[in-house]
Amino acid sequence: MSMITVNGQTLQTTHQTVQLVINELGLSKGRYAVEVDGELVPKSELAQLRIVEGMTIEVVQAVGGG
Repeated sequence: MSMITVNGQTLQTTHQTVQLVINELGLSKGRYAVEVDGELVPKSELAQLRIVEGMTIEVVQAVGGG
């Protein structure tokens, strides 16, 4: 189990990849961008990016408007 921070909230996870964590939290719907430890990560890499103790993940949802 790893302690990580997602959008400012500290949580424990048994998931192995960033994609699994954001899926479980419902953050992977629609258009979104993911930053891990201060670096933007392409969506195509999230399923391979392993969770590391102390990792900080920020997920930003795109909101349309006019």
